[in-house]
Amino acid sequence: MDKTSVIGIVLGILAIGLGMFFKGLSPSVLINPAAIMIIIVGTIAAVTIAFPSSDLKKVPKLFGILFKEKKQLDPKDVIGLFSEWAQLARKEGLLALEAKTGEVEDPFLKNGLSLAVDGQSADYIRDVLSEEIDAMEDRHQSGAAIFSQAGTYAPTLGVLGAVLGLIAALGHMDNTDELGNAIGAAFVATLLGIFTGYVLWHPFANKLRRKSKEEVNIKQMMVEGILSILEGEAPRIIEQKLASYLPAEERKKILDDESGVMKDEPA
Repeated sequence: MDKTSVIGIVLGILAIGLGMFFKGLSPSVLINPAAIMIIIVGTIAAVTIAFPSSDLKKVPKLFGILFKEKKQLDPKDVIGLFSEWAQLARKEGLLALEAKTGEVEDPFLKNGLSLAVDGQSADYIRDVLSEEIDAMEDRHQSGAAIFSQAGTYAPTLGVLGAVLGLIAALGHMDNTDELGNAIGAAFVATLLGIFTGYVLWHPFANKLRRKSKEEVNIKQMMVEGILSILEGEAPRIIEQKLASYLPAEERKKILDDESGVMKDEPA
């Protein structure tokens, strides 16, 4: 489970709840069927109009991505894997990697390695794998756009709900107590709209984009690693090349560790 998504939602709810408590408001004021209908159903309606059914069918899967940690290779493991394969290829030839394809679980990496073993050119392999990465990015962006648009619609619908509430409040001009309650209820829609838009939908979209970027980064490392092996580059060169995809501190640590290993090896 992706704990940060759950923790963020809980903190957001606590922030609103504690804020209401310190202001002396009862949580019962949020139980406003009209406001909930306008914000939730209205947002769903707007998103349904904005996106084709093929995109909307992915929403349940997108929630799964948000709340689950996807199993994928760690960048450090990718560097170590290609370093090992490079040594094997330099000693026994590229065809020696054919046995390794059966051990690879990642479909993208398995496909790229198979293309290299089959003798395809570097340009062809790069084109095929780059097209696959681009297609994946497009799918991810369309998913993030759904939540991003929901985050744009919800606050505006909150204003619409407040306007409708104020119109209804004008019918109680002769009773100040009822007028005050009606005005307060009118702004519940605004509160719900802003909360769902900026605490849920926009952050959800950002997390999807971030997870997409991490996956793309891993796949680009794989492409560079495969092409480097195909070109017969030394393991150390491949490690330096792939380490460029890591943050500076992690990159320095990996390269320093590898330098220490090389110094310890017998001449």
